[in-house]
Amino acid sequence: MVTFNVRPDIDAAAARLSSTFGAKREIERLPSVLWEGETVEMLAKGHYAGGIGLIAMTNLRLIFYKNGIMQQTVEDFPYGKISSVQWQGGMLTGTLTVYTSGNRADIQNVLKNDGKILADDLRRHIAQGTAPGAAPASPAVAAPTAGPDVASRLATLDQLRGQGLVSDEEYTQRRTQILDSL
Repeated sequence: MVTFNVRPDIDAAAARLSSTFGAKREIERLPSVLWEGETVEMLAKGHYAGGIGLIAMTNLRLIFYKNGIMQQTVEDFPYGKISSVQWQGGMLTGTLTVYTSGNRADIQNVLKNDGKILADDLRRHIAQGTAPGAAPASPAVAAPTAGPDVASRLATLDQLRGQGLVSDEEYTQRRTQILDSL
């Protein structure tokens, strides 16, 4: 097992790879193509755009990254643009097909175990309408309106806090607003 000591998220994803052979340079240089605040969820290797490279599933997008001696290739697929994902596995490897805005990208020779997990995770997030690693949107809590029954408004606020629908900070702010309306 090879350790990279690049970043904790990248190291953890690299440790789950079936094989890092042929992707070491890309793993080590992956932070250079990541956006600020972007974290790596999963990695796989594959053949795309004329070369063998690294497939990185982040919290924001799917990236194909090839860092060759003479040429660098970076192609990203933002999750909001991916319409569907197809996995076709063979005996040892398979093809991950990503459909975006009428375009099709076939990433071939992805190791079977890595590709299936990657495709399943992408499908789940597309179906849920969320990016991998993104927290589900919390329900909006309407600002309390002034009214005669302060006790019931405070009780409702307490219930919302108890259910985890408002944070402690929001609770304190809303409670202050209710009491100030007296």
